[in-house]
Amino acid sequence: MPTGRSALEVTVTAPVVSFRNPLYSGVQVTLPCPSPATVGGMLAAAAGGWGEVDPGLSFAMVFHARGGGTDLETYHPLEATGKKAPPAPRSRDFLADVMLRLWLFEDLEAWERRLRRPRWPLRLGRSQDLVGIRLDTVAVRQSPGTLGGALVPESATDPAAGTRLRMPAATSTDRNRTRWGSYLFDPTGRSARVIEGSWSTAQGQALVPLASPHPDTAPPST
Repeated sequence: MPTGRSALEVTVTAPVVSFRNPLYSGVQVTLPCPSPATVGGMLAAAAGGWGEVDPGLSFAMVFHARGGGTDLETYHPLEATGKKAPPAPRSRDFLADVMLRLWLFEDLEAWERRLRRPRWPLRLGRSQDLVGIRLDTVAVRQSPGTLGGALVPESATDPAAGTRLRMPAATSTDRNRTRWGSYLFDPTGRSARVIEGSWSTAQGQALVPLASPHPDTAPPST
């Protein structure tokens, strides 16, 4: 019989988000889901900064967007010298009517307290849009679930299970150093691929804890 444990299920909703893909320069291409570093930053904002967060922070996540598009935003480029160049309009991809769901497995009471009364405003990829949030304590089981809309490490399943993404797993606080990770994600959220070794919800959603996004796990300076 599968063993179980409690987890804090965090449901985040937003009308519009955008997650700039750092692998592209000069254009504002959005990733199909937030990187672990982006999600970690939102949790750190709730806690009051990375200094308040356990370096071993880990969570499982799923994400879904009902639509997307492209709009124009004011772009503030920097010259090679570091000086600001005149602002200009630039196309930027966005995702609409989104849902991010996280499962935290440690320090449940502390995270529930932080997220109910966040120290800083909670945003997800666009500074002008706040998010909605719902918290539930749920039971999860040590039994394989299906991929659905989960973001999982590339090593968790075969490449055919989803789209391969290369994203920041952790970024140093001065933003000069990044630890990169390779992940698989199905933007449709419909993948029925069973993820062996995963935990799962009562609905069969696979839960794969991701490596810590804490800045302390970013590579050291050379």
